[in-house]
Amino acid sequence: MNEKIQDIADRIKGMRDVLEIHEKEMADLLDISVDEYLSYENAQRDFTFTFLYKVANRFGIDMTDLLTGRSPKLAEYTIVRSGEGLPIERRKGFTYQSLSYNFKDRIAETFLVTAKYDGAAAEGEILMSTHRGQEFDHVIKGSMRFVVDGHETVLNEGDCVYYNSGLRHGMTAVGGDCIFLAVVMNGRRS
Repeated sequence: MNEKIQDIADRIKGMRDVLEIHEKEMADLLDISVDEYLSYENAQRDFTFTFLYKVANRFGIDMTDLLTGRSPKLAEYTIVRSGEGLPIERRKGFTYQSLSYNFKDRIAETFLVTAKYDGAAAEGEILMSTHRGQEFDHVIKGSMRFVVDGHETVLNEGDCVYYNSGLRHGMTAVGGDCIFLAVVMNGRRS
């Protein structure tokens, strides 16, 4: 695995040790086996967004801490210029740019997401995930096939969806690449 994945894995293991959280608790939180959890912690697998999001929430830290090893510092406002978001490539075919990574104690994670078109994925089964909170996705360019709690629709340019992200949900680009704004609100900060 690459150095970035190893660094993130080391931070996760270190935080888990400091907080005295057992591997089984982490595996249960992520709805995976202990062996699978340990494969992530040992940098044998790349991390999904949902994995990182749930782990950061459990540790009570910012996701930026896991990704970079540095805590956000800004408390009044932050500006992120076009193309300068914190890049996160944590799911095959999806590229995330964190747009709020410099703001500490934020109540939402904001991402500009590019979903690459993959014909097999567009027609096949969608990778589903769940995480605490609520989410808002707004399609800026292209179209996405979106599923939440068994309900499926296609969202086109200008369409948006707001949903309980504790429900099983997933999306994939259809007809070409799709760019959308994702706002994930976890409600853990005030």
